[in-house]
Amino acid sequence: MTNRPIVVAGAGAIGCFVGGMLAAAGRRVALLVRPRVKSEIERFGLRLTDFDGSEKRLGAGQLALSEDPAIFHSAGIVLVTVKSADTAYVADQIAQHAPQDAVVVSLQNGIGNVAVLRERLGGRRVLAGMVPFNVIAMGEGRFHRSTSGDIRVGEDPENTAAALSVAGLAVRASADIAGVQWGKLIINLNNALSALSDMPLAAQLANRDWRKLFADQMAEGLAALKAAGIAPVSSTPIPMGWSPALLRLPDAIFKAILGRTMKIDPEARSSMWQDLKQGRKTEIDYLQGAVIALAERNNVSVPLMRRIVALIKEAELAGKGPPGLTPQQIRGSA
Repeated sequence: MTNRPIVVAGAGAIGCFVGGMLAAAGRRVALLVRPRVKSEIERFGLRLTDFDGSEKRLGAGQLALSEDPAIFHSAGIVLVTVKSADTAYVADQIAQHAPQDAVVVSLQNGIGNVAVLRERLGGRRVLAGMVPFNVIAMGEGRFHRSTSGDIRVGEDPENTAAALSVAGLAVRASADIAGVQWGKLIINLNNALSALSDMPLAAQLANRDWRKLFADQMAEGLAALKAAGIAPVSSTPIPMGWSPALLRLPDAIFKAILGRTMKIDPEARSSMWQDLKQGRKTEIDYLQGAVIALAERNNVSVPLMRRIVALIKEAELAGKGPPGLTPQQIRGSA
């Protein structure tokens, strides 16, 4: 399986970075890309930079690039990195073109994508995964990882996680990947706040008013999960249940704790901020929306989360990019 290409399905920022790191480590990699990304990489190559100052460069010839899903034809592993709304579409492409024994790994936000992939892939092995870090598309073939963390993939007999793990891109197997995904989703609730604030993540987290807002939204989410009997797994040494209280701590104490558990580039931004900036539809329905649906089924009130969804949808409709709201504006009457 590892002698066959690893094909990245929907190579945007995450897909280009992960695929590029695998290619830089000597793996055979192919990217299914949009025409704009294909042209950019063909012109500039692929430049992968990291928050720690490291950098890797690849020429366009070091990996296969295609807009045609027939590129799946000899895949050993398919990494799905498309937005959640595109999962069904790309699953149909994989079903049509990929070998029956190809392993499909979802490296997407949200918790419903694996079910969609399994439904449409007719018995193929599908694994859930979680990418903890952010990647920013900087232009001219540069993709910058701006936060820390190791990728997690569900355990399987073939140890697909180990097959994907390379220097500079650790991939670890998880026995509770569903819990890991829910834990990441709870952290990803901040994506919307980042988008609404129009602030870098580090600056936002350095501000106690923003952290209190995040803590209140996280508390709603954790209450919904508890009512549903779901135990989220933290991707840091800090237990998930402690997070709201830690976020509410004074700035100096919080900064000291954050510095020991996570590294954040000063210019790191959320993917939802990038979506608003580029006039794209966000994944709000697959993040806050998933928690709201869970809350409704278990009679849990999540008024702040509902207001945040409404504000993101207003920003999408306006098409003017991140609105630059304050915590007080976001709270409104919630």
